[in-house]
Amino acid sequence: MTPGLAELTRTFLKIGCLSFGGPAAQIALMHRVLVDEKRWITDREYVSALSFCMLLPGPEAMQLATWAGWRVYGTLGGVIAGLLFVLPGAAVVLALSAVYAAFGQVPLMAALFLGIQAAVIALVIEALIRISKKALQSRGGRIIALLGFLALFALNLPFPLVILAAGLWGFFQARGNPAAGGPLPASTATEAQGPAQPLRVLLLWGAIWLLPLALLAFFDGGFLFQLGWFFSKLAVVTFGGAYAVLAWMTQEVVQVRGWLSTAQMMAGLGLAETTPGPLILVTEFVGFTAGFAAGSWGLAFCAALVALWMTFAPCFLWIFLGAPYLARITANPRLAGALSAIMAAVVGVIANLSLWFALHFLFATVGTSGFGPFTLVLPDPGSVKPLAVGLALFSGGLLLVFHQPLWRVLALSAAASALLSGL
Repeated sequence: MTPGLAELTRTFLKIGCLSFGGPAAQIALMHRVLVDEKRWITDREYVSALSFCMLLPGPEAMQLATWAGWRVYGTLGGVIAGLLFVLPGAAVVLALSAVYAAFGQVPLMAALFLGIQAAVIALVIEALIRISKKALQSRGGRIIALLGFLALFALNLPFPLVILAAGLWGFFQARGNPAAGGPLPASTATEAQGPAQPLRVLLLWGAIWLLPLALLAFFDGGFLFQLGWFFSKLAVVTFGGAYAVLAWMTQEVVQVRGWLSTAQMMAGLGLAETTPGPLILVTEFVGFTAGFAAGSWGLAFCAALVALWMTFAPCFLWIFLGAPYLARITANPRLAGALSAIMAAVVGVIANLSLWFALHFLFATVGTSGFGPFTLVLPDPGSVKPLAVGLALFSGGLLLVFHQPLWRVLALSAAASALLSGL
């Protein structure tokens, strides 16, 4: 039975407000609500759509919500579902970003955020362990992960190049026949899917995504355009989840562009972990913080909006363009091979991110040493920060050993930091 628009809106608003805990928890929540409770979607459709969303750049849980809305109510349903999955968390991240900008340098707040940064080390390591168990099932996968790590850590190669190389390798190495099971049911939407439909979708949603960027180039051409251009590029290479792309984002916004410090980047990730919605909402924090540093409160809010738009607008394009061909796409063994290789490379990417964050958090001085084509990040052993080491071990024990809930790890780590700082 097709739900009414009001019921669909209420359902996805509920999902958007309760979608804590990262993509695994969000995907489980939507399955319980949409498949088990509402019965709007079959289990087979849901699993097939999840596979499709994992092939796409961008946050898979948000794109799965958009697909579900499209599946039961057409394009309007997809837009409502996608927006309601993002907007509650975006509102919270915006408020937390403003608090950080206003009070982040106050001693008490600085101590609390230091504790959050310590918890981020444990969070990234947990993500590395979790994804490794799924992605490194074969010797080839382990080799790809190692090569991905070395390419980033030792050769300083661009993240998009690593992901592209892994995807191409998996695509051309894949073997097998299309998956069996017959075609999936068509969408309940009455939209025609003739030859002109994909072109219309591409032109409409491509314009929605990129026209604001063109206007920024024409009217601004400065900071906001550079920010929008960066996040528009980021949107097409975010394979493997937010943790994968964070390494490249950190490198770009910290080392290359100087918009944020490593500590600010880690604080933003910790704040994004506490909110509902996709973790990639950290891009909103990056935009806000960079805008605040570059100018004023007004520029900060505009920069946050630009980051959000360039991060999530293309997600609607990918879904509305590819959803009508879901069965054909998910049955392609070469695409499955590309995804498998990309996920293996993502393990190496996250390992690089873990090491990067840990070195910059635990040591006051971190330099580089180069020989030949290799450039290694090396800390000064004498600059180790005892408080940071203690907080990292405390947070890691809570999360990785005692398996405490994320909110409790963040809260206890922040409280311990304030206590040990004498505040």
